[in-house]
Amino acid sequence: MESNLKEAKKALRATVLAARAAMPANVRQSASATAIERVRALPAYRNARSVMTYMSFDTELDTHDFFSGLLRDGKMAALPRIDRTSKQLSVHCVSSPADLVAGVWGIQEPRADLPVVPINDIDMVLMPGVAFDRQGNRLGYGAGFYDRLLSTAGTRPVRVVAAFDEQVVDAVPHDDTDQRIHILVTPTQILEFPETAT
Repeated sequence: MESNLKEAKKALRATVLAARAAMPANVRQSASATAIERVRALPAYRNARSVMTYMSFDTELDTHDFFSGLLRDGKMAALPRIDRTSKQLSVHCVSSPADLVAGVWGIQEPRADLPVVPINDIDMVLMPGVAFDRQGNRLGYGAGFYDRLLSTAGTRPVRVVAAFDEQVVDAVPHDDTDQRIHILVTPTQILEFPETAT
C-alpha cells in the first residue's frame, strides 16, 4: 500500500512538474504576479503580523516580490533553512535580502546565525508545493520538510499556497502524515478549506 502511494505521488509529481516547465516564462511571470497580488489581498495576510515565505527557484511561482512586500509592509518576515543532517526545517527571522545565502539546491535561505522563530509564533505561512487538489491536499517535492515542520503546529499558522492553475488537480494521493492547506490561491481562483483549520 505504502509503495503504491509513493508511486502515485511520483507519477503525479512528474506530470505536474512537466506541465509547469512547459509554461512560457512570460506566462509564468504574469501568473505569478497575479497570484501573489491575490495572496496579499487575503485577510489572512492583511491581519498577519508575522509571515513565513520561501524563496522560489527554477519554474516555481515567483515569490521574490512577495518577500520584498513583507519587508515593505512591516511584517515580521521568516524563511525556512534546511538542516541536511536532521532533515528538518528551521525558521529564521529575516529583515533584509542581505540576510540570505545560497542553500541546498542553490535556493536562497537565511543565514544560520539569524534568530530562530517557533512555527507556532507565525501567523501565516506561504508554502511551496507541486500539486494541490480542491480538498486542501498538497503534494510536495517528496522530502517531507513541511509535513514535519507543521505536524505539531495545530491550526496556526494559516497555511496558504500560491500556485499556477496547471498545478491544481482532481485528487492528490495522500496519507495521514501529509499536512493539508487552508487556502489555495491561483491567478483565477481562491479556494478555502475551513475544515482543515479546526
